[in-house]
Amino acid sequence: MFNRIKEDIAAVRARDPAATGVLEIMLLYPGLHALWRHRIAHWLYARGAKWLARWYSQRTVRRTGIEIHPAAQIGRRVFIDHGAGVVIGETAIVGDDVTLYQGVTLGGTGKQSGKRHPTIGNGVFIGSGAKLLGNFTVGDGAKIAAGAVVLEDVPENATAVGVPARVVRIDGQRTDAADPFDQRHTPDPVAQELCRMEVQIRRLQQRLEQSFEEGGGI
Repeated sequence: MFNRIKEDIAAVRARDPAATGVLEIMLLYPGLHALWRHRIAHWLYARGAKWLARWYSQRTVRRTGIEIHPAAQIGRRVFIDHGAGVVIGETAIVGDDVTLYQGVTLGGTGKQSGKRHPTIGNGVFIGSGAKLLGNFTVGDGAKIAAGAVVLEDVPENATAVGVPARVVRIDGQRTDAADPFDQRHTPDPVAQELCRMEVQIRRLQQRLEQSFEEGGGI
């Protein structure tokens, strides 16, 4: 357990230039708190205490603004930066050394049963407001741009952008989809603005809930 905590702190220090010390990271990073609490909820869920695990995970949402279903599988050295509005669904699988920014959703596309959330490989970077919806795989080392909406597989070491997302680079080389004059696949500014609004709403909800918990009202 202590080795995992050390790994988590080291991951934050390596990837966040704003982190100034161990104590700051341990006390003031909601993404780290959400991951630590998820491990407890996941442990409970795996041992049949599903109601208790869900209750604990929902308490975590109120404290951190980050919702991770207790059944989700989260790897090592995952870094959730800022974190407000992050949602990770029940059957999502997140590999090692993954970085998620605020507003990221690893969700489903409906009410399907079985595996219905994405599988994220090792070393993947997912920018703020990105939505990954459905049962598909994002390969190791891939990068998902901010505001992208991903609905299908992304190869290893690829970069995906836009709404819906398309791959514009693989192993640093531009693909045909990266045509700078292609106006059909440019990111949808309306969708990107909706993503930003969703993050703001989440933050306001969190502040209201914290205010009522402290007895201060609005």
